[in-house]
Amino acid sequence: MAKAKLYSGEDTEKQLSLHRTEEAEEPSSLFTALDYALFGEGVHYRIYHKMGAHWNQGSGTDGTFFSVWAPNAKQVSTVGDFNQWDGRQHVMKLHEDSGIWEIFIPDVGPGSIYKYEVQTNDGELLMKSDPYGFAAEVRPGNCSMVADIENYSWQDQKWIHTRENSNLNTEPVLIYEVHPGSWKRDQENNWFLSYRELANLLIPYVKRMGYSHIELMGIAEHPLDESWGYQVIGYYAATSRFGSPKDFMYFVDQCHCAGIGVLMDMVPSHFSMDAPGLSFFDGTALYEYEDPRMGEHKEWGTKVFNYEREEVRNFLIANALFWLDYYHIDGIRMDAVASMLYLDYSRAHDQWLPNYHGDNINLHAISYMKELNDSIAQYYPGVITVAEESTVWPGVSHPSCLGGLGFSMKWNMGWMNDSLRYIEKDPIERKNEHFLLSHTFSYAFAENFVLPISHDEVVYGKKSLVNKMPGDEWQQRANFRAYLTFKMAFPGKKIIFMGSEFGQWNEWNASKELDWHLLDQIEHQQLLQFSEAVNGLYSSHPGLYSSDFTAEGFEWVHDQDAERSVYAFLRKSYPSHLEAPLLFIFNFTPVPRDSYSIGVPDEGMYRKCFDSDEVLYGGAGYNQQQEVWSEPSESQGRPHRLLLDLPPLGAMAFQKK
Repeated sequence: MAKAKLYSGEDTEKQLSLHRTEEAEEPSSLFTALDYALFGEGVHYRIYHKMGAHWNQGSGTDGTFFSVWAPNAKQVSTVGDFNQWDGRQHVMKLHEDSGIWEIFIPDVGPGSIYKYEVQTNDGELLMKSDPYGFAAEVRPGNCSMVADIENYSWQDQKWIHTRENSNLNTEPVLIYEVHPGSWKRDQENNWFLSYRELANLLIPYVKRMGYSHIELMGIAEHPLDESWGYQVIGYYAATSRFGSPKDFMYFVDQCHCAGIGVLMDMVPSHFSMDAPGLSFFDGTALYEYEDPRMGEHKEWGTKVFNYEREEVRNFLIANALFWLDYYHIDGIRMDAVASMLYLDYSRAHDQWLPNYHGDNINLHAISYMKELNDSIAQYYPGVITVAEESTVWPGVSHPSCLGGLGFSMKWNMGWMNDSLRYIEKDPIERKNEHFLLSHTFSYAFAENFVLPISHDEVVYGKKSLVNKMPGDEWQQRANFRAYLTFKMAFPGKKIIFMGSEFGQWNEWNASKELDWHLLDQIEHQQLLQFSEAVNGLYSSHPGLYSSDFTAEGFEWVHDQDAERSVYAFLRKSYPSHLEAPLLFIFNFTPVPRDSYSIGVPDEGMYRKCFDSDEVLYGGAGYNQQQEVWSEPSESQGRPHRLLLDLPPLGAMAFQKK
């Protein structure tokens, strides 16, 4: 692409003449006075029907409408492969009250690449990608692309109807977090699989393993692979790394037809500073705060959205609704919420500005999140919103009308940190850290929690999940199985990062596929079989998912045996008649415990329904008690007891017949 340059007066006259020619054959504007007004007020939630590049076919002149918000620009032109990147040919028309520039260009259609040439009031020319562009070049190209995103023939009507009538509180939610560029790759070229190839390979795998949802990282367009999709340029563009917008629609559609929900990561907390992106878009701090003490995350090298500005809030809220509208996405996971809540997040004491109350709360970001969650609940019932929020901010998953932020769920970072800290200890030392697991229940119901073992836990020297475990390889795998069973039994919905399910030894590397070759080894086949079984345990027992967010679904049986590192608790269904409670017992030492006394409330026969130490999963098969009769002897404050042989580094579940 030719380098942009400033024009002489003669060039400008020629340019104006060309603009008048284009204007004469331009169809009616996409915008009405109401559109302009609603956008200025920040409440045009379907603004993506107007902004960006919209292909017009079959009604009058074929071509594309282009529109962009750049209120402080001196002049804006649409340039592309259709006009040799000559900004004199298609100068856009400004609607001064809204700051929106627009133009219709005949004979431009899907596949055309373009940018906006923005002339600032300082005389600088900026070449910008379309903030509302629906597609982009494959990286390292950074141009937007005209795309046809209309009239996909969806086959998921039954799924959407079911979703609209679903109840998150009482249903199993087991999320498989996937980085599409490194789950599997084309081995011959070490290149990405397409959305359609992923549909053919990933969906059957997820279905077999029993996951209810796939969470996709890095779907919105981003220039740098190494950012994993967290430094976005194209907030409205499904990344072209894996195919076209309709290819991605096909992937989501096929997931729904298979009974699998699709969540995607969204990043409204910050945006890329790359030159073609939103930063300094019209020569001013348009999308970001002007003061760097508000407008930059220096450690990330990114800009912060200006949540005070109505048009920016509109951009972000409409962005979420766009993915739900055009791509039928079932939920969003909002990245780095804590960085949005606190004005001093990761900033030195003299590098942030307080709000008008004088404290460190970003009131406008809070207002944005409430409005976003309320809008999604109103227009798309059943869609999930998840906050990655790492502090003790109260009410993240409580309704906004009750003072909460309105998210469906919040990541339980406390559980993740405490439980990993415990399981990484040498079993000899666990007796000194017994509280790390027992006290996690003290805050388990403060929010609607999802328990994360995400990509962040298996990179940057933190080791893979199985490699975090202490001991020799047999003990590492046993610890791994016991830990995942504890996670499935603990109240809260679940998320696990790809590769953890079969015990990948190496940390995740986004530049290559997972170590699938490990499944040639029996030990990893056994871990994969275990993961499938423990997933099935979770989804087949209402006691493990129907009361995740209420204390009535959990009851301690035994949390005082620090010396032996033994825990026992009950999980109960809601309503209680759905099934008898499940009794879980964990032995986090490599020492078997014979005839260990566990109190139970009712007499009768208890049948073992899960054992992490089964030979089938690579365990020792130590416990042979498939059915155990209770004894009329008090234990842990209960009138009856079971005498159980506890396997080393093992977890078991029993249920009264």
